[in-house]
Amino acid sequence: MSSHQSRRSFLGHAAAGFSTFALSRLALAQPATEPPPRPLQVERAVAEPVSIEVNARPIASFEPRDRSRTRFGSLEYRSGLVLTSPYRGFGGLSGIRLDAKGERFLAISDQGGWFTGAIRYSGSRMAGLDDVEAAPLLNAEGRPITEKRLWWDSESLTRDGNVVYVGLERVNQILRYDFSKGGTRARGEVIQVPPALRRLPHNKGLEGLVFVPKGQPLAGTLIAFSERGLDADGNLVAFLIGGPAPGQFSVRRTEKFDISDAVLLPSGELLILERKFSWFSGVDIRIRSIPLKSFAPGAVVDGPALFRADLGQEIDNMEGIDAHVTPAGETVLTLVSDDNFSMLQRTLLLQFTLVE
Repeated sequence: MSSHQSRRSFLGHAAAGFSTFALSRLALAQPATEPPPRPLQVERAVAEPVSIEVNARPIASFEPRDRSRTRFGSLEYRSGLVLTSPYRGFGGLSGIRLDAKGERFLAISDQGGWFTGAIRYSGSRMAGLDDVEAAPLLNAEGRPITEKRLWWDSESLTRDGNVVYVGLERVNQILRYDFSKGGTRARGEVIQVPPALRRLPHNKGLEGLVFVPKGQPLAGTLIAFSERGLDADGNLVAFLIGGPAPGQFSVRRTEKFDISDAVLLPSGELLILERKFSWFSGVDIRIRSIPLKSFAPGAVVDGPALFRADLGQEIDNMEGIDAHVTPAGETVLTLVSDDNFSMLQRTLLLQFTLVE
């Protein structure tokens, strides 16, 4: 049996065993499609800025059952890494943004921490990470945000030049950081958000952020997506904050997928990364493409799926997505997973070329 098959079998048996042993109590209060709740304490928060070691193991093929296959929907697999670190606070990666070259990265952990560094390439394939540093997200007083109750579930990330926005899910607030004032040492200022955003579900709230740059429809708008805040018709609630047409809209929800992140392409297409979880089938992910020009207050937007994958491929709890364009004109998507600091999960960094 291959190592991938062993891992998938182990995950399946572990889930089944857990559901038999623990879900006898947990499932009575929770739908079968819900993963176990996270603990409400911050266990692996970054305490201070520190350089850390991150090890990388290449993922040769995205499809272990057919290693010659590279095409998956509208995406072509480029390379992937399994990331590990002896640093206790490494993990829980929920958002990532890369520079224009796809080299330097800024990522957040859902335990209130920044991670910065550089992706090292061998040709077009990722080979490892260099110069990785961890640092705490700071509040307006210059203290780690984790010192305030529930102000640590940092799930979403976007940037406008030196200005970086971070979404906090449990309190459904957005922090604005000016990186010209110390980079990850900058202090976060709470921005004003719509009252309805603050009322999103406690643990299914603010999950994705996208800033619309100049030259695009809705330039200057911050778009905020909920993970599973639902409107009256069962669609996923989202918000246009600032810009020329602020307001609330919805993303059509299908097949019980929830939103985990989003990224805007130079073409004006907005890609939404989605996932769903079941104790019986595990994790499924997909990427949908929706024209930014269709976003407007009161709208219900929708678009086709470009990509789908499940535990038959090399995925995990994929929570972050970004895009960059190579000198050759290729659009490269980078996905990162949140391992929930669990021995059963992995921190993955995956790259694909958008071919359609």
